[in-house]
Amino acid sequence: MSITNWAGNIAFGAARVHRPSTVDQVRAVVAQAQRVRVLGSGHSFNDIADTPADLVSVAGLPVAPRIDPAAGTVTVAGGVRYGELAAHLDAQGYALHNLGSLPHISVAGAVATGTHGSGAALGNLATAVTGIELVTAGGDLVRLDRGDAEFPGAVVALGALGVVVGVTLAVRPSYSIRQFVFEHLPRAVLDERWEEIASAGYSVSLFTRWAGDTVDQLWLKLADGQEPDGFGATPAGRAMHPIAAMPAESCTEQGGVPGPWHRRLPHFKLDFTPSSGEELQSEFFVARGDAVEAFAAIERVRHLVTPVLQISEIRTVAADDLWLSPHHGRDSVALHFTWIKDHARVAPVVAALEESLAHLAPRPHWGKVFHHAPRPERLADFLALRERLDPFGKFSNAFVERHLTGS
Repeated sequence: MSITNWAGNIAFGAARVHRPSTVDQVRAVVAQAQRVRVLGSGHSFNDIADTPADLVSVAGLPVAPRIDPAAGTVTVAGGVRYGELAAHLDAQGYALHNLGSLPHISVAGAVATGTHGSGAALGNLATAVTGIELVTAGGDLVRLDRGDAEFPGAVVALGALGVVVGVTLAVRPSYSIRQFVFEHLPRAVLDERWEEIASAGYSVSLFTRWAGDTVDQLWLKLADGQEPDGFGATPAGRAMHPIAAMPAESCTEQGGVPGPWHRRLPHFKLDFTPSSGEELQSEFFVARGDAVEAFAAIERVRHLVTPVLQISEIRTVAADDLWLSPHHGRDSVALHFTWIKDHARVAPVVAALEESLAHLAPRPHWGKVFHHAPRPERLADFLALRERLDPFGKFSNAFVERHLTGS
């Protein structure tokens, strides 16, 4: 039986699939293999994890979170899902700084691709990493910690340095969030008050179909002491799904009801599958200060976008220093597109979007559908680190060769 990614648009071509239950088993697999790629939760929409050789799933490694109160950290296996880790942390009185919209994704996979939540002052999920353990090409177990010169290159690494078996994350005391949803934000207000809107909550998301003169929904996730401002939008009179026609039972609680951080920051609940996977996704990041110009660039091609679009989400991500991060050195606005599951129709629209945004130097989300990625500023440093840890390209694949090595 073939193995596919979550969406089912990628069928992995691996000759062998390994599901180790210990780190020593991972080391043995890697040491004996000629080519290896790693599979997390499979929530990627391109061939980043594909290989014709050996595919290693880290989902079976023991979770066993280890909290260090003195250091303010937790250490977990790379395959643990954020929703499971978050529930454990909250029960002990701890929290992460942010979460993605889906709690179903794995820590190592999200970190490796620079996956993010939303918040003008919040870095992507990888910025919480303080240490990382990986099995390198010879089967060796290597650890890099924040402060090590090469650490910023080893976190968002696209699986090109080794198999991440352990991740140490910074934690903070648990906190409460209230979630409010507004409908029909005037489109002109988004342009006029963009910076205010982007900073109006601990986490802010806008959902739009890029049609008409309003933004469909504004989601505000507020910390203690923050009050909701809908900026002229109408408070939702019922629980909402980002796609308004879909039932909201899979979504986290709204209406301003206080709840623990891990039950409000994601858009979806861990015990629900948010959709059937009948979708493709793309996401592009431009400088946050260029957001209004980016909105105009999308609207120039919206006649192409809207026929194949389910919903689009606008978020913000703070800058970081991680070498391959899409947010390296640049506060970002994230422009996310959930497409229909029809690659033949979607691919040319993605190309048109990239062309329309090109003057703003868009960077793609590494795990989603895109055609072009600009050369990362620290790519030479990353390739030098790769030469040290994987001199023969054991962890390379077509994706890595296409977007990093140019071969």
